[in-house]
Amino acid sequence: MKPKHVFSVFFLCFLMLFNQKTTAHPGGHYHDADVINSWHLKNGEIISGNFSMGKNDFILLEQKEGVMVKVLLSELSEQDQLLALVKINKYEKLNNEFISTINAVPQTNKVWNYFYVLLSLVFGFAALFLFSKMISILNKSSFRINKSFAVPACFALMIVSTYACKKSTENVVTATTTTTTTTSTVIPKTTTGFIDSAIAPYKPSVGTNWDATYFYISSNGLPSHNKMVGITNWQQQVPIPQFYTGANSWSIPLQPVYAAAALSTKTNFMKGAVAIAANGIPIFNALNNRGEDSYLIGELDNWGGHCGKADDYHYHAAPLHLSTTSGLMPIAFALDGFAIYGAKEPDGMAMQALDTCHGHIYNNGVYHYHGTTNYPYVIGAMKGKVTTDPSTPAPENQILPQAFASPLRPALTPLNGAAITAYTSTGTNAYKLTYTIGTGTAFINYSWDATNKYTFVFKGVNGTTTTSIYQR
Repeated sequence: MKPKHVFSVFFLCFLMLFNQKTTAHPGGHYHDADVINSWHLKNGEIISGNFSMGKNDFILLEQKEGVMVKVLLSELSEQDQLLALVKINKYEKLNNEFISTINAVPQTNKVWNYFYVLLSLVFGFAALFLFSKMISILNKSSFRINKSFAVPACFALMIVSTYACKKSTENVVTATTTTTTTTSTVIPKTTTGFIDSAIAPYKPSVGTNWDATYFYISSNGLPSHNKMVGITNWQQQVPIPQFYTGANSWSIPLQPVYAAAALSTKTNFMKGAVAIAANGIPIFNALNNRGEDSYLIGELDNWGGHCGKADDYHYHAAPLHLSTTSGLMPIAFALDGFAIYGAKEPDGMAMQALDTCHGHIYNNGVYHYHGTTNYPYVIGAMKGKVTTDPSTPAPENQILPQAFASPLRPALTPLNGAAITAYTSTGTNAYKLTYTIGTGTAFINYSWDATNKYTFVFKGVNGTTTTSIYQR
C-alpha cells in the first residue's frame, strides 16, 4: 500500500467517526401549523405567543418565526398570571425530576473519548501494516496490498474502533445515591391580587390584608342581602354583628398543598367553617353538628344561611346568589386555600364534571371547587391539606386557623312549628323578624346602640311581650 493510500483510508475512517457527532436538524422550533396562545394584559392588550420559559417575575413567549418576547408577570391579567405560574412550576418540577432521576439511577455516559478513538486507529493501522507485511513475506512478494483487501479492512477497523470507543464509554459511570424520593405536585402560590379582586365588589363592608402566608378577610358577619326568610326549623337565633377582624379575621392559605388523603365532610368538620364567602360570611359544612343536611330539614333561609347559637349568621349551602355580584370570579375561598366558583367556569363556560371533593383541576392546572344546588353544595371533601383543632375530635372537629363568633346571650331552643316569613330593618341597627306558628303571628324586635347594648323585645303568638337587655 502506498503512503498516500494509507492516508486516504485513515482520513475516510476519521470522517465516518466524526460524522456521528455532527448530525443535527436545521432551522428553529416554530412551524406554520403551530397553535399560538393568547395572553391577556391588564390594560386590555393581547399578546400572542407560546410559553418558552419563565422566572418569578417574567415569562418569555415564542412568537412566529421564533421571535422571543419578554412579558412581566405584573403586566398579565390575574387569570393569566396564574396560568404563567402553573407553567413555571410545571417546568421547574420536570427539571427537578430529571435531575433527581439522574442522581438516583446509575447512568452510563455516552461520551466519545477521542483519546481512545485515536489510540484504536493507531493500533488498527499498525495491525493492518503488520498483517500486510506478513502476507508479503509469505507470498515472497514486494510489500503491497490490493484494494479488494483494503476496503473490508477499513470496515473491520471501523468496527474495532467503534467497539473500543463503546467499551471506553461504558466504563465511565457517574456517582449515584441509593436514596429514593417521592415528589408531589407543586401548586402555584395564589396571588393576593387575585383574591382581593374577588372580594373587591363587597368592600368596604369587607376588609382585606395579607402577609406571606395568609390572606385575611374581615367583616362584621352581616351580609347586605336579606336574611332568615324561608326558615321552617328555627332555634330563635337572630343575626347580630360579629368581630371577624384583627387576629380573629378569616385566614386563607396563599400556598395550597394537596392533602395526602382528602378528609370527607360527611365525617369531619361539623363544627366551624370550611370556607369564607367573598362577602365576608363564613360557610359551614352542609351537615349540621348532628350530621343532618341543614337545607333538607328546613334550617336554612332563601339565601342558604341561618344563625348559630352565638347569633352568628353563616351559610350551609352554596351562596350561588353572589354570582350576580361576583360575576365569573370566585364566590368563596375554602380554608384549604382553593377557590370556590359558582355554576360556571372562570371563562364563562358550563361547569365541568366534579370529583368527590366537589371540584376539579381547571385548564390552568389549578384546582377549584364549585357551588351547586345539590348535596354537598360546596365541599364534599377537603382537597387541600388543613390543620384540625386537636381539642375537637371528628366528626365535630374544626379547621384551624378559624375565626370565632362572640355569643351575646344564652342559646335558645328550637321553636316547634315556627316559620319565618319576614325580616326587615326598622331603623339604624334595628330589625324586626316576623314568624308564624299555625295561624298565629309573632315577632322579635331587636336593636343595639353605640355602646353595644342590645335590646330584644319578644311578642309571642298569644300576644305576650317580654324584653331582654344584654351588654357586650
